[in-house]
Amino acid sequence: QVQLVESGGGLVQPGGSLRLSCAASGIIFRLYTMGWYRQAPGQQRDLVAHITAGGVTNYADSVKGRFTISRDNVKNTVYLQMNDLKPEDTAVYYCNAARLISNINYWGQGTQVTVSS
Repeated sequence: QVQLVESGGGLVQPGGSLRLSCAASGIIFRLYTMGWYRQAPGQQRDLVAHITAGGVTNYADSVKGRFTISRDNVKNTVYLQMNDLKPEDTAVYYCNAARLISNINYWGQGTQVTVSS
């Protein structure tokens, strides 16, 4: 059974930092592209960042220079370090595991991030 379990969300003031974690089980983690997506109320789910099996990263323009995605293939965990948070970063953040060659896609349950003073 595949599980992606996110943690680390919460309430933070503008300019603050949070680190999200996503622990994966039931997959060969090192083979998957891991990503973070976010969805604000009434909006579509958008890519925030992803990291390929080979460690190549990609970021949405809105988070470049502020967010960093990383992975630990021993702990089967992907991280999203979020710095200089802004109110517009408020959303539910979802972890994603994708293996494009097999057309496989898994999602976590999501973790709420709220940036407010």
